[in-house]
Amino acid sequence: MRRTLAAAVAVLALTAAQTAFAENYPSRPVHVIVPTPPGGPVDVMARLLCNSLPAQFGGQTFVVENKPGANGAIGADYVSKAEPDGYTLFFSTAGALSIIPSLRTDLPYDPLKSFTPVLPTARNTVLFAVNSNLGIATAQEMIARAKEKPGTFTVAVTGIGAISHLAIEMLQSAAKIKLQAVPYRGAGPAITDLIGGQVNGMSAEVPVLMSQIKAGKAKILAVAAQSRSEAIPDVPTFAELGYTDVVADNWSGVLAPAKTPAAIVAKLNAAFNSVVKDPDVHKRLADVGVSTIGGTPEDLTALITNETARWRKVVAETGVKIEH
Repeated sequence: MRRTLAAAVAVLALTAAQTAFAENYPSRPVHVIVPTPPGGPVDVMARLLCNSLPAQFGGQTFVVENKPGANGAIGADYVSKAEPDGYTLFFSTAGALSIIPSLRTDLPYDPLKSFTPVLPTARNTVLFAVNSNLGIATAQEMIARAKEKPGTFTVAVTGIGAISHLAIEMLQSAAKIKLQAVPYRGAGPAITDLIGGQVNGMSAEVPVLMSQIKAGKAKILAVAAQSRSEAIPDVPTFAELGYTDVVADNWSGVLAPAKTPAAIVAKLNAAFNSVVKDPDVHKRLADVGVSTIGGTPEDLTALITNETARWRKVVAETGVKIEH
């Protein structure tokens, strides 16, 4: 009886301490880890949201830190080892939590057990574009050209195993064509070679190529999504063209290290949802091809689980392998 009473008292004391800690949270800057380089779509998205968060927390700052590499695994590993106090968060993409687990067996973290989900934040899709000087106007024309000379149509991707690469693998399988994927370390060099004509096409997320598209330097042929992008509504989906399996939506979500107190997670969830649902934020992201989501921790858990199963199937079917 005494042991039971002591255990109950200890639990109550711990709960009270966590509640008091959460009430004062955050009392210092919160560091938000982005697993991609500065200037990319995920980084821009994270900074836009984090710049709006101080208003939700009495002016306390949320500092974005970039820890790119290994399809997001470096940033994920860093956060998984951080103190579960709410002061280190992970602004993840599909790559770190739902794609790389199917490509590597030596990950130092578990996509679900190592983190406490906060919410899904946004979604954007992968597009397929070509150099405007090629004279290719539609995806059907590109596919026909690829069939004429298998393996000669070059396509830039932002790394082997990246979502842009997997989109190409899915297209090859669905359209029964052979493309030559050319991996790059980041979008910048890939865009330079696309515009310069060193590669014929490029697979990338919509925000990556928006400025080149508006300048007429790249021609979008299709998007790998279930529905058309709000930013480029005239561009068809591969599904509309008959390739229903070519869907490569990337998504982002906020997570904290495992065992972060529920009261802190609740505060973060409410604050991020408020920012994500802000009409100005929605429009600024929609203009570059990003759709805001928002939701609950459970929504993010379901998204990670479902997407992991889907990408595991894609990796198995396409036989993609990476060196690490």
